[in-house]
Amino acid sequence: MIGVAPNALFVCGVEMTNPVVRPTDLPTWKTLEAHAAQMKPQHLKDLFAADDARFDKFSLSLPSFLFDYSKNLITDETKAALLALAKESDVEGWRSKMFAADHINATEDRAVMHVALRDKSSKPIIIDGADARPAIDAELERMRKLSEKLRSGAWTGYTGKTITDIVSIGIGGSNLGPLMVCEALKDYSDKRFNMHFVSNIDGVQISDVLSGLNPETTLFVISSKTFTTQETMTNARTAEQWFMKAAGDRAAIAKHFVAVSTNRKLVTAFGIAEENIFDMWDWVGGRFSLWSAIGLPIVLFLGYALFDELLQGAYEMDQHFQTAPLAENAPVMLALVGIWNRNFLGYPAHALLPYDQCLHRFPAYMQQAEMESNGKSVNWAGEEITYGSVPLVWGEVGINGQHAFYQMLHQGTDIIPADFIGSIAPTVKVEGHHDALMANFFAQTQALMLGIDADQVRRELSAKGVSAERIEEIVEHKVHRGNRPTNTFLLNKVDARSLGALIALYEHKIFVQGIIWRIHSFDQWGVELGKVLAAGIQPELDTGKATNPKHDASTRNLIDFYKRMKGA
Repeated sequence: MIGVAPNALFVCGVEMTNPVVRPTDLPTWKTLEAHAAQMKPQHLKDLFAADDARFDKFSLSLPSFLFDYSKNLITDETKAALLALAKESDVEGWRSKMFAADHINATEDRAVMHVALRDKSSKPIIIDGADARPAIDAELERMRKLSEKLRSGAWTGYTGKTITDIVSIGIGGSNLGPLMVCEALKDYSDKRFNMHFVSNIDGVQISDVLSGLNPETTLFVISSKTFTTQETMTNARTAEQWFMKAAGDRAAIAKHFVAVSTNRKLVTAFGIAEENIFDMWDWVGGRFSLWSAIGLPIVLFLGYALFDELLQGAYEMDQHFQTAPLAENAPVMLALVGIWNRNFLGYPAHALLPYDQCLHRFPAYMQQAEMESNGKSVNWAGEEITYGSVPLVWGEVGINGQHAFYQMLHQGTDIIPADFIGSIAPTVKVEGHHDALMANFFAQTQALMLGIDADQVRRELSAKGVSAERIEEIVEHKVHRGNRPTNTFLLNKVDARSLGALIALYEHKIFVQGIIWRIHSFDQWGVELGKVLAAGIQPELDTGKATNPKHDASTRNLIDFYKRMKGA
C-alpha cells in the first residue's frame, strides 16, 4: 500500500526506502535487449536445422501434460539470460512471500492465498496470524454436504419436488471460472442437473435462461462478495421476481436460493437462510477464486469428488512451482518466454488456441486472468512504466480459428505468439475425429514455424501444371514467411486433475510476469471507474430526468439521443 509519507512505498508491510528498481535498469535486461537484436534476423527453421536436440532442451514433461516451447525464437543463450533475469528480479523470493501469506497485494494490503484453497498437505496455513485451514476445510465440507443433499433428493423445493436445474448468477471471476470448468468437464457429469450461467446485465440472457425453467425445481446460486455488485444483483432480483410470481410466499426463497458472499446481513435480508451462505476471504482475488466457494456451481454440477480432483491437480502444480529449479519449472519458463516475446521481440498480442472443444471457454477465462491482473501501466512505486506489460490475450477453439483468423496468424503484418493446447486421448471418443483434429494441431504449429518460401511455392505450382507466367503473378501471395512462435501443451486427457494443473500453471505464469514487470498483479482498480460513472449515469436515463451538463459533449449528446429515441 502507499504509505502516509510522501512517495513512501510499502511492500509486504515494509517501507521501501530505496526506489523500485525498474527491470529496464537491470544488467540482464540490457543483455537481453542486445541479444534480441542478434536473434530477430534469425529464423526458427534454421535453428531447428542446426540443432536437432532443441525439443529435448526446450520442453518439460509433467504428470498431466507435456510443455514444448522449442518453437520460440530462443537459444541456450536466450534461456540462460531469461533465467538470470528471473534471478535478478528475485522471482524465487517473491514466490516464497506469496506462499508465506505476506501481503504482496500491496495496494489493498492483503495476502494472495488462492493456493491455500487447494493445499492438500496437513500443515497449518497461517494467514494474518491465524490458521486458515480449519475455515477452508469447513467450507469445503459444507459444499460437499450441500451437493450430496441435492443429489440424493433430500433437498427439495417448496412444493416437495427435487431440484433439476441450477442457475449460477455472478460476474467476472464469480462467473467465468465456474462456467469454464463446468463446460470443460461436463462430459464427466452424471447429468443429475442442468447447469445454467447468467452474468450479463442485458436482460436477454436471464430471460432466455428463465424461459425454459420450472420455479418448483430450480435452485439459484448468487455469487457476490459484497452482495451489491450491480450486474449480479440486478439479475438476482429478476430471478427473485420470477420465482415469487410462482411461489407467492417469501419463505420459499430459502429452498431455492443459496449465496456465496461476505455480506451476511444483505444476504439474509434477501431471504436466503443463514446456513446456505458460503464464505469468501479477502485474500482470494475474484479471478483466482474458483477453488473457493465460488466453485460451488462446479461442486453441484459435477459432484464433490471431481472438484476435489481439480484441487488436487492445482496443488500438484503448486508443488512443482515451489520446488522445481527455475530452468525446469513450467510456470517460470512459460512466463519467461512470454516476457521474451513481449518485451524483447516486441510482439503485441498472444493467442490461446485449445484443440479440445471442451476447453472452448478457456481463452475467455485466461483473458480475464491475465489482462485484469497484469494490464497495468505503473510500477510498485506508482511510476509510469516505459515497457510493455501484458499483451492482448485472445483466442478461440483451434479448428474454428483456422477458418477465421489463422490467415492473420500465418501471413499478417503482426507476429502473434500462440499457445496450442491439445490432448492425447479425447474426452468423448467418436471414430475418426480425434486423429483428424490432432493432425491439424501438429500441422499448424509446424506451418507457423516453417512457413513456405517462394521457391517452394514455385515448385508446388509447377508440379500442378501452372504456367510460369501465372506462377510469378501469384507466388508472393502464397508465401508464408513462418518464424511465428508457439508453445504446445499436450495433455494426457482433459480431466479434472489435468485441468486443475493447467489453470494453476497459468496463474503462476501471471505471478512471475508481474514480479518481473514490477507491477501489482492482484488488484483491479481499472475495473472500478466505469462502474462508478455508470452508477451516476443510470438515473439520468429516465426520460423525465435532466442529463448532467458536466458530461463531455459526446457523452451528453449520446445520452440525450438515447432518451429521445427511447421516449419515441
